[in-house]
Amino acid sequence: MMKGKICLVTGANSGIGYETAKELCIKGFHVIMLCRSAEKAEKAKNEIIKTYPEAKIDQAIADLSSQKQVRKVAKEIISKYPKIDVLINNAGAWFSEFGLTEDGIERQFAINHLSPFLLTHLLLPVLQQAEDPRIINISSDSHFHGKIHFDDVNLSKKYHGLRAYAQSKLANVLFTYEFEKRKTDNKLSIHAVQPGLVKTDIGLKHTFSFHGLMWKIRRLVGKSPEKGAATSVYLASAEEVKGISGKYWDNCKIKSASSLADSPVGAARLWDLSMDMCGIKTYFPQ
Repeated sequence: MMKGKICLVTGANSGIGYETAKELCIKGFHVIMLCRSAEKAEKAKNEIIKTYPEAKIDQAIADLSSQKQVRKVAKEIISKYPKIDVLINNAGAWFSEFGLTEDGIERQFAINHLSPFLLTHLLLPVLQQAEDPRIINISSDSHFHGKIHFDDVNLSKKYHGLRAYAQSKLANVLFTYEFEKRKTDNKLSIHAVQPGLVKTDIGLKHTFSFHGLMWKIRRLVGKSPEKGAATSVYLASAEEVKGISGKYWDNCKIKSASSLADSPVGAARLWDLSMDMCGIKTYFPQ
């Protein structure tokens, strides 16, 4: 059992995030559900408690598309919790139509990549207080179809929802690999996860009717959100993964990422760009 261990899960009110939070509660974790809506967070919390009355759950509320809100919620978390054992950057979004956040950044790049990049940086002081701190970034095999459009990461000239999604998921893997290379504390471990094709509603929200129909057909062959959460739960809790870091995982096993994900030049370039876009001077605490 993981009694006393604290895990923060972003996007924990539905889909893979919800199942991850629930399974970790059952394993004895104290779970912080970071959600965009207090109402949805409360509903999800009550559902978990109904299944598992002993669950220890707190909530944190933020719209992860806003860097201001990411910074605010990170401050709140640090003031309440002296340490966090596991951070699961699970929240993800998909948009058929082009749109910018309040920070002037394409929404999928902002939510799927920059918010975990920034949130991880901000929570490093409390992660480093844990004995075996673990960071888990939810990516996807969609990254095999992605490239980082360094000349226009907003894809403002040639936007397509799938292109933006694949770019953001490749960014998750590059972030994981580059974090591993640059980290100053060997205690920290970081992982990127492919949850598989999962029956969630990610492809039904903020989407054209045609894209929604395609998602409905595609997800018919998908696995349940519970199975999609299995690798994250394993990496958060398994003793045997202690000391393993900087890998890409699928079905609780390490596998190779794409050739572009293995590019040290691309990873370093994305890191510098992300630092600049988030206004970070020094990523790791001195």
